[in-house]
Amino acid sequence: MEIILGDSMRSFLDLEGSADNANLPDSVVSDVLDTRDIAVKGVIDSNGKDLQFTVGDAVKAFGSALDIQFTEPLNKDATISVCVQYETSPKASALQWLTSEQTAGKKHPYLFSQCQAIHCRSMVPCQDAPSVKAPYKAKVTVPRELVALMSALRVGEEPVSGDKSKWTYKFHQKVPIPSYLIAIVVGALESRVIGPRSRVWSEKAMVDQAAYEFADTEQFLTTAEELCGPYVWGEYDLLILPPSFPYGGMENPCLTFVTPTIVAGDRSLVNVSCGWNTLRDTITAFGADNPHTNLVPNLEGIDPDDAFSAVPYEKGAALLFYLESLVGGPGVFEPFLRSYIDNFKYKCLTTAEWKDYLFSFFKDKVEQGIFDVVDWTAWFHSPGMPPVKPEYDTTMSNACTTLCKNWCQSKTNELEKFCSDDLKEFSPGQKIEFLAQTLLEEPLSVDHLKKMENHYNFNDSKNSEIRFRWYRLCIRGGWDAVIPSALDFVTEQGRMKFVRPIYKDLYAFEKSREQAIERFKKNRKQMNIICANMVAKDLKVTE
Repeated sequence: MEIILGDSMRSFLDLEGSADNANLPDSVVSDVLDTRDIAVKGVIDSNGKDLQFTVGDAVKAFGSALDIQFTEPLNKDATISVCVQYETSPKASALQWLTSEQTAGKKHPYLFSQCQAIHCRSMVPCQDAPSVKAPYKAKVTVPRELVALMSALRVGEEPVSGDKSKWTYKFHQKVPIPSYLIAIVVGALESRVIGPRSRVWSEKAMVDQAAYEFADTEQFLTTAEELCGPYVWGEYDLLILPPSFPYGGMENPCLTFVTPTIVAGDRSLVNVSCGWNTLRDTITAFGADNPHTNLVPNLEGIDPDDAFSAVPYEKGAALLFYLESLVGGPGVFEPFLRSYIDNFKYKCLTTAEWKDYLFSFFKDKVEQGIFDVVDWTAWFHSPGMPPVKPEYDTTMSNACTTLCKNWCQSKTNELEKFCSDDLKEFSPGQKIEFLAQTLLEEPLSVDHLKKMENHYNFNDSKNSEIRFRWYRLCIRGGWDAVIPSALDFVTEQGRMKFVRPIYKDLYAFEKSREQAIERFKKNRKQMNIICANMVAKDLKVTE
């Protein structure tokens, strides 16, 4: 793969790749790659000979098939190298091009990719499915004042011969990965060492703050290795992206992309907190009968972005925790997880295969009938909340529940009993949990919300998780004074977890509906295209 970014930072010009046909039929005459919004200029083999190709009709959300015809049939043991010459489109959904004005430094443009779930095909012709994995090498040439990074090991950098204005960076990802984990970033980046195998990268304005926030990275890594086995990627760097990055994080090999919204200044969000209430809120938003809330959804013909949510994370976590309790706790279940990873790393498997391995590992438990109580159909294939709520340790959340009930059950003339000391012993996570639980209750009155703000000062919080839930609480309660702050919040950052629910709430609140639509239209071009397209659907904006 050779990538050249000119001054406009607009086009990927060349791709080199190889395909191993060992698992194909006895002979093949063509290869099919996924593309979307890509202009294919030509395809040549390793000898420089032109190969015939066709680009199929575009299918909404999925793009067009690039069918490359070989000059003669290949047997199943053959390997062929081809070079696809192409150019991406400015509207490629995997790529976000920021002007210098959109960056913290205000001097240089910025590029970052987001290939999950099926957006890599708009950046690289590929077989864009998780079951297809491959290593890759890349050379990236950029303006000299910028830095290029990829989801791979950095193996060299050098000036471009004869052109002092450009610099080439070289990368190698030795571990086979699915296409959605290919990632690239180019910008005026700096780094700080935060561990023996880790750096944090960001624009200069945030890099020191980020280094403080993620100082415990090596501890996290060693703990994860104790549970799951060695970290095979070599380097574990983190990149703090510009605010328009649409996700909380993207675990790209060697270079995890991180939203700046988790940089709270007190390391309170580096564990990306989620939970049962998040699951319940997500399912409420979808609708309890929506098939997208199945743990094993049917996505045939469905744009994966339409189904993306916290459901697989939290419903899946609830199932694993439930199974752990059935077999005897962490000490019994964790060896299964380690064995599962060791046996299936670098592979792709179905839910049925996962269940078969679970039963194989816990053969004695199966014989004892331990799993007979599990309603597998309900867990896997039924929408809505799980059939069983695991027995969670609620020690830390009990105080949150008590305070939530006090607020929700208090009448207006009883609000004087609350004070700032209510949260004196609360951790940031407990404050988030208190707001999350309150969101699940009937909306509070404006009087309640005003009194809560007077005592707790949620408007001034630097914690994005707190502000997110606070704004939602206020909008649902009809406190229109918070509308400007909520609109600023969805404008200053583009994390879909925050942006979509708040825009939906603003749309549902009659006093803020038109303001929400107007702000979205004004800011749409500055947003990540994935997020913008989803919000447009939420707000019923068709233009």
